[in-house]
Amino acid sequence: MNKQSLAPPAGPARTLALAQLISRTGDGAYYVTAALFFTQVVGLSAAQLGLGLTIAWTVALALSVPLGHVTDRRGARGAAVFFFLCASLAVGSYLLVRSFPLFVLAACLYAVGQRAGSAAQQALLAGVVPKENLTKVRAVLQASYNAGLSLGAALGGVVLLFDTHGAYLAAFALNSMAFAVGAAVLWRVPPVAPTPAPAAGERTKSVFRDRPYVAVSLLNLVLVLHMPLIDVALPLWIVGHTEAPKWVLSVMFVLNTLTVVVLQVRVARGVSDLSSAARYVVRGALLLGAGCVVFAFSGSGGSAWSAVLLLVAAAGVQTVGEMLSMAGSWEISFGLAPDGKHGQYQAFFGSGLTVAEIVGPLALTGLLVYWGAPGWILLGVLFVAAGLGMVPAVRWGERTLARRGAAAPEAADTADTAHATYPADTDDDADEAADAADRQLTRD
Repeated sequence: MNKQSLAPPAGPARTLALAQLISRTGDGAYYVTAALFFTQVVGLSAAQLGLGLTIAWTVALALSVPLGHVTDRRGARGAAVFFFLCASLAVGSYLLVRSFPLFVLAACLYAVGQRAGSAAQQALLAGVVPKENLTKVRAVLQASYNAGLSLGAALGGVVLLFDTHGAYLAAFALNSMAFAVGAAVLWRVPPVAPTPAPAAGERTKSVFRDRPYVAVSLLNLVLVLHMPLIDVALPLWIVGHTEAPKWVLSVMFVLNTLTVVVLQVRVARGVSDLSSAARYVVRGALLLGAGCVVFAFSGSGGSAWSAVLLLVAAAGVQTVGEMLSMAGSWEISFGLAPDGKHGQYQAFFGSGLTVAEIVGPLALTGLLVYWGAPGWILLGVLFVAAGLGMVPAVRWGERTLARRGAAAPEAADTADTAHATYPADTDDDADEAADAADRQLTRD
């Protein structure tokens, strides 16, 4: 890959990528050290840690769409900066928190700030980058995301090597500073005009009423279940069902991360519209399913090296499937969202990842660790079914968008005709006709 394919284009895209790189470097250090920090430094039990994080991500899920609506109304840049600063404050407060109730409050602020900030960042991206370039720039941001996580994970590894109270505090201070610096970088992105508030009595359509978008978001929720695999299910699978050594997990993680950093931008080049995006999701889902089948065979016995080869091969297949499906899903999430509502729409679409983080570890552990190879096969079938279902769901969304676009000028013409046709002494009737046209547009 040439240098230009890896570097983001100059302008807002490069600034967004830099903010992503900085903030996710802090997150990488956080992910590696969090469990030991909260149990050894803060003094929480494993049960308290799990309960507190579950509460936090549930709160973030419940507030995602309302805060996305706030992003649309207040402006994406200001919202993204504010939520990043909230995450910075939350992580900084961990340095002082030493009780479970305060930990839950800080964790809720962190989860809300991170999730709402990510959605606002996507809305900002949609506002400053031409629509035809959104998926390509989003691929650059994903590469920056993985590069930041990798760098942060390496720094977190140094912290684990020292394994001291001060080292853990330094890791969390780094994460807090990274979010603050990321917020400062985001402020350099051109502002996006907020969506005007509706007129008195006017109804606005919520994302929850956009049935095609809800459908594609639910299908994407199934596809992103591959995210908790490497964190929770795979370590337990490797230890309990295969002859492979534990270090193979690190190889798989590095393979996944570096492959996405190097190839995600190139993979996303083939996505040009909603039809090609749906095809990419199908191909990605097929590979995710195939990877599950290979994972199932890795526990069939034999030598440690055969298990290692199967596990690494499965991880490689799933990484390609991940890149394909994610490239398609980005185009779908932006392409089916109406202008001026990217805050709440991206928040809703991204909430699938939050759900996966909440229920994924428990569901995947039960499905794969306790059921074994049949569980892998079932998970693969779910991936394939979700990918195939994305094609009719996207077509449904395209038809809905086309009807909405056709209805807009028709409703506007009806309203203008109503005001022009009626004389001054019948203004009330004209207003009623115009309102009827507006309601027809809203229904469509």
